[in-house]
Amino acid sequence: MTVANDRFREPMTVYPRTGDILGYARVSTRDQDLCRQIGRLIQHGVVRVFEDVISGKTFTRPGMAAALDQVRPNDTLAVIRLDLLGRSLKELLTTVEDLKARGIHLISLEERIDKSSAAGELVFHVFGALARRWTATASS
Repeated sequence: MTVANDRFREPMTVYPRTGDILGYARVSTRDQDLCRQIGRLIQHGVVRVFEDVISGKTFTRPGMAAALDQVRPNDTLAVIRLDLLGRSLKELLTTVEDLKARGIHLISLEERIDKSSAAGELVFHVFGALARRWTATASS
């Protein structure tokens, strides 16, 4: 995108905002410690961490809901592990597709997946194919 620079009256290039990195951390019980997850996310450049101390089987996760509400196009949502995003592979894929449709990148530190890269996109296509195969096998 090019805009006029009033001071010099010549065009200048404006680059799109690269976005913030927001993080999500979750543990299942109060006996577990979020500090390690939060520390790793901060080391990765996360500017805000949303957290839940709640079982992954629970349908309502306020921290996750807040994270999904706060991320904007060109932002990145960072998690330690992919299993923090969903209770099942189907939910994980739905969440990932929702993020993609909204223009939000995803990074998983444990699996070393960066969905903004071609390799990260390929991994999720493989996950999607496996999920469809598993669903077809389970229903037959």
